[in-house]
Amino acid sequence: MRNNGMRTLALAAALAACSSLALAQGKEIKIGVIYDYTGPFAAGGSQAAGIGTKIAIDMINEKGGVEGYKVNAIYADAQSKGEVAINEATRLLDQEKVDLIMGVYSSAHCVPMAQKVDAAKKFMWANVCVASSVFKDKKLTHVFRAQVHSDQFGAASCSFLNENAKARLKKDPKNLKVAIIYEDGPYGAGVAEGNEEVCKKYGMQVVLKEGYSATAPDLSSLITKLRRARPDVILHTGYNPDITLFWRQAREQGLKWAALIGHGAGYGQFDKLSQSFGKEAEYIFNVDPVAAQLLDPKTLKPGLGALTQEMVKRYKAETRAEQVPPHVSMGFNQAWIFFTDVMPRAIKKYGGIGPEALRKAALDTDIPVGGTIQGYGVRFFHPGTPMSGQNELSSPVVMQYLGGQTKIVWPSAIKTADPLLPIPKSSAYSNR
Repeated sequence: MRNNGMRTLALAAALAACSSLALAQGKEIKIGVIYDYTGPFAAGGSQAAGIGTKIAIDMINEKGGVEGYKVNAIYADAQSKGEVAINEATRLLDQEKVDLIMGVYSSAHCVPMAQKVDAAKKFMWANVCVASSVFKDKKLTHVFRAQVHSDQFGAASCSFLNENAKARLKKDPKNLKVAIIYEDGPYGAGVAEGNEEVCKKYGMQVVLKEGYSATAPDLSSLITKLRRARPDVILHTGYNPDITLFWRQAREQGLKWAALIGHGAGYGQFDKLSQSFGKEAEYIFNVDPVAAQLLDPKTLKPGLGALTQEMVKRYKAETRAEQVPPHVSMGFNQAWIFFTDVMPRAIKKYGGIGPEALRKAALDTDIPVGGTIQGYGVRFFHPGTPMSGQNELSSPVVMQYLGGQTKIVWPSAIKTADPLLPIPKSSAYSNR
């Protein structure tokens, strides 16, 4: 994976260099694109999001750019390290003189980076990181995120359980035992907070809530606590390495459940989980922004279905992958929204691509539900509100891996399959 990531990064850099030469005589917007192309976050979705973003940029430039501006992307590898992410953001702003920062996978990177960029009155467009703490009570003015946020992740899984507890688990929500486990960074802690608040709102019994380091070498003590607590459902937020460790040790120690619901990040990479666990990866639930190709294009603005198909075709051609994870849609969709909605308005209405023009243009964004490839609309909370800069129309879905395919199982209005709940007795993890 490291070799693939470096190859992708090298290719992107070469293309950017060529683009710079070709555009030397014309107008351009220079953007710094930061993802983790190497390290543990790469396989957890960051590399996929980076490729999705690059596909969007390529397509925009093929169409002639934005209002006469070509997009000159400078790609940077955060290496799955917080200090590297911040240093790269500083380098891009101070040395490369980029007009804005785009990308960012890890919420642990995103929180300090957003504050740094905002304090400098530069502009940042966050594509993937979801922690609510990026914005909550931060009073940011020049940072925007059309993506969902972690409070919504936490709420979605509990709302899904509340709707299905009686019919499928044969339990009243008040008798449902739920355990919440999470990597203890801003991302995991944010989702866990949402889990606890909403599950308790529905009267569910939270029998365990515990965080752990994403780099922990052993999770056996956590699994022992889970066995003692005997939850019906486990709500888990983590990245690929710690998820893999948890699942391996859970099987070794005989931990069972009626359902396990993951929340994005490592759980969005079904191909990686299936490589590690084969058929035992079946039946996992995942809360995430939807992989766009799973939506019925008839529910979207005309033309978005074809746009999604082109994204999928290009991703598969570049990676030779069969599965197209949600992170590809995240990276592509967020970039597409910026280049087709925010930036044109900044140029035409506010006179250019400076931070103030981009800020004003973002605040004017009003895309209705069904107006993006991931289905949700876009309208940002304004300054003076607790979540200023966050999209107030974003929403995740609950998906389940069934028969090697990803199915939407919640909300009911757009589901493509009924949830298999509880998981079948044939699973090594079934408590039936």
